[in-house]
Amino acid sequence: MNLIYLDNNASTPLLPEALEAMRPFLCERFGNPASSHVFGRQARKALEDAREKIAALLEAQPDEVVFTSGATEANNVAMFGLAGPTPARLVTSFLEHPSVLEPINELYRRGNAITYLAVTPDGVLDVGKVRFHEDTRLIAIMLANHETGAIQPIESLLRALSVNGNGRAAVHCDAAAAAGKMPISFRNLGVTTVTISAHKFHGPKGIGALLVRRGVKLHPLHFGGHQQHGQRPGTEPVALAVGMATALEWSLRKLDEHQARLLDLRQRFLAALREHAAPVMVNGPVEGGLPGTLNLSFPGCKADALLMNLDIAGVACSTGSACSSGSLLPSPVLQAMHKTGDILHSAMRFSLSPLLRVADIDEAARRIVQCVNRLRQAHDAEDGSIG
Repeated sequence: MNLIYLDNNASTPLLPEALEAMRPFLCERFGNPASSHVFGRQARKALEDAREKIAALLEAQPDEVVFTSGATEANNVAMFGLAGPTPARLVTSFLEHPSVLEPINELYRRGNAITYLAVTPDGVLDVGKVRFHEDTRLIAIMLANHETGAIQPIESLLRALSVNGNGRAAVHCDAAAAAGKMPISFRNLGVTTVTISAHKFHGPKGIGALLVRRGVKLHPLHFGGHQQHGQRPGTEPVALAVGMATALEWSLRKLDEHQARLLDLRQRFLAALREHAAPVMVNGPVEGGLPGTLNLSFPGCKADALLMNLDIAGVACSTGSACSSGSLLPSPVLQAMHKTGDILHSAMRFSLSPLLRVADIDEAARRIVQCVNRLRQAHDAEDGSIG
């Protein structure tokens, strides 16, 4: 039985071109980029070339790109680096990834006030209800949601901030779920910081980046080196940076092609499930979100049982964020979207890759239909025996 991977929002397979680009810096050109000899100069040039490529692809300046170990570190660096002295007011929503919400909770424990923005049933921030306090210092709003694919109205939120809030407040945008899957212009987005993570777009694990607007100085989390202007000290992972730049370039160069393919795969997949496993409920935008993300509820099934059955059937998916996949609690994202009861407790996330074949999608749908119908039959039989 071939395994079918539908959990690409958790992680993606490494692009072969990225691996080949990394190979020389894992073997022959292994120098420390801070060293002044030829090995170090080779490494430094590759590192800065990667930084320049990533900056150009995201419409940023090279000195605005700070390499990190991934999105979790980048989000922590941004949140704690921008929060400033206590007390302050921070604004976010329950749509955010745990690597933003948990720093928010820690900042609350330190004495800061937190405001949570309202969310529509489609998983989009309710701009009509946004009200910012004048003492707002930091706003954390993602670009696209990792569970539903809903794209957030950043421009409208910034406009509301300038009208009824503190125009000097910093705005952090977690774009880990969006990078490589939609165009991102740091220059035009208007935020203070942006997070991306390489393994979300077929790059290597262990590296991400924080884009930091020129003139903004973050209070560092780490000390002991002067690399990257002291904002993230430590020896930079040259091979990983090269792989990240290669994968991001591939993703964005073929973006229109990838988006069209993902939309076709998504529609085919959803149509098969609706035909043979109804009722199937879509959690999030039916149109206009990330084309490769689909959050579905299967009333009559428990998500944890369905997840286990699909794993046995050779289909890899998830019930939410990989960082909280060990939790048996309902998704905070779906709860923020006002999902309750069977819809909440039967929700599954399927996230696609443009590398998937049509045959993979068709076979995955067939296996999911079998598992869903079997679990529903067992559920109905159990209800009947109890009655």
